[in-house]
Amino acid sequence: MIAAALTFAIACFSLGLVLTLWRLIKGPRHSDRILALDTMVINAIALLILLGIWLGTSIFFEVSLLFALVGFVSTVSYCRFLLRGDIIE
Repeated sequence: MIAAALTFAIACFSLGLVLTLWRLIKGPRHSDRILALDTMVINAIALLILLGIWLGTSIFFEVSLLFALVGFVSTVSYCRFLLRGDIIE
């Protein structure tokens, strides 16, 4: 039963990742692209956690935590670059 639920969840998050990639490419404004990038990070974290549950190992949980930190910093720096034109003042 858990295998079917994991398969369904992985399929849903993969579809969300593909649709968000489409928004990243076709986004009319820069703000749409920033939101798409942040959503892709969240979907990738969910896929990493589901893969960790599927394989029964805890290394994917640590990788997802590091990925979340890097994703947050990249989103903030990209927004700051678009607003001010400079990341480091």
